[in-house]
Amino acid sequence: MTTTVLVLGGTTEARALATLLHGDERLTVVTSWAGRTREPRTPPGGTRIGGFGGAEGLRAWLAAHRPAVLVDATHPFATTVSAHAAAAHGTPKLRLLRPGWTEQPGDRWHRVPDLDTAAAVLPRHGARPFVTTGRQHLAAFVTLGMPMLVRCVDPPTEDLPHTVEVLLDRGPYTIDGERELLRRHAIDVVVAKDSGGDATRAKLDAARERGIPVVLVDRPLTVAMPTVETPEAAAARVRELVSDA
Repeated sequence: MTTTVLVLGGTTEARALATLLHGDERLTVVTSWAGRTREPRTPPGGTRIGGFGGAEGLRAWLAAHRPAVLVDATHPFATTVSAHAAAAHGTPKLRLLRPGWTEQPGDRWHRVPDLDTAAAVLPRHGARPFVTTGRQHLAAFVTLGMPMLVRCVDPPTEDLPHTVEVLLDRGPYTIDGERELLRRHAIDVVVAKDSGGDATRAKLDAARERGIPVVLVDRPLTVAMPTVETPEAAAARVRELVSDA
């Protein structure tokens, strides 16, 4: 009989964790993600797509399936699902959260607390921004009326003005590719969320090389729970928790 581990996923780290745990004959790994991306990269093991129906829905799923461990490996900005996970009592929990980015010499970062503030200060820092905050958070930027390049994985659901050029692409991105993108589109400011990790950092490195400012949205505060920074550390902790159960 195997023990269930529920991974709240949608990130590179979640897939890596599922891969690390998949070969353990003691474990049945179930990775859940919201399903907003049309062609998600499916991790090994069991999967479920779609929300749980809020905090109550997650508690009901946990009560029905009784996993030995719940791992919140969602995006650093997925505050709602992280709050639901933290509030789910009775199941050992672990947060897998990659570190945020660290400013390097030569960076021109302007940190802001949220997306609305990022949009408000954006015109002070450039005239042709490269917006990389995701398709669900475009409203605050497109109303500025600035010509801009927007990159997202799936097409935006709303109609956008002709001044907004949409680039559909998925990381990881290379420094050479990001250099060329900034040059070709005459980008003079980058807007990003402090997601951390290596998959999307190249735009920050390319901006530093070109002396371009970056409006960087700080991570939101989350409810505290035991946290590790790498899939390897998460896999080791999961195995400890399963052995102690």
